[in-house]
Amino acid sequence: MKHTDSNRWRTIDIVVAAVLGVAFGVIFWAWGLLWNGPAEVIPLPGRAVIYGVWLVPAVLGALVVRKPGAAFFTLTLAALVSVALGSAWGWTLVVQGPAEAAAAELVFAATGYRAFRMPVALLAGTLAGVAAALYDVFIWYPGTAWGSFRLPYILITAVSSLVVAGVGGWYLTRALAGTGVLDRFPAGRDRPAV
Repeated sequence: MKHTDSNRWRTIDIVVAAVLGVAFGVIFWAWGLLWNGPAEVIPLPGRAVIYGVWLVPAVLGALVVRKPGAAFFTLTLAALVSVALGSAWGWTLVVQGPAEAAAAELVFAATGYRAFRMPVALLAGTLAGVAAALYDVFIWYPGTAWGSFRLPYILITAVSSLVVAGVGGWYLTRALAGTGVLDRFPAGRDRPAV
């Protein structure tokens, strides 16, 4: 990919991506408490319906910052913050977070970092979800059957990620842009005039 000034990270890009990453790291830690607490009444693989929350920062970071590496940076930082806060999954997230982030990043890279519309967000969220689910079924659930657990888990996680990370990330970006806080970003300039 040709390097251009539009792909260079500004200080504000780094700060905003970092703020999103840290905020979602705290959300991840709390979401882990829900996953391993009240949500446990929903047996796996059904519980994967709430999985997409863990992938929102990849989509949101890319849609807001619109620079190479934004999805990867934001989700990886969120995973590391959740580890620092004492996530139930511990240091395994040091590998899983970047793997999920890389999957979302691939989608934006495939567009040359030029397409930031809803279909791209949906695909990025879904691909991150598939990466997350594949990691889980091989690392956390290796003894489970493909038909009754693994395939349903992967499909449910992918759909959750499409809806929560893809659609949710898209609308969260639009909502933030509507407030004016993203006016220094292309995402803020895409908002409809009021």
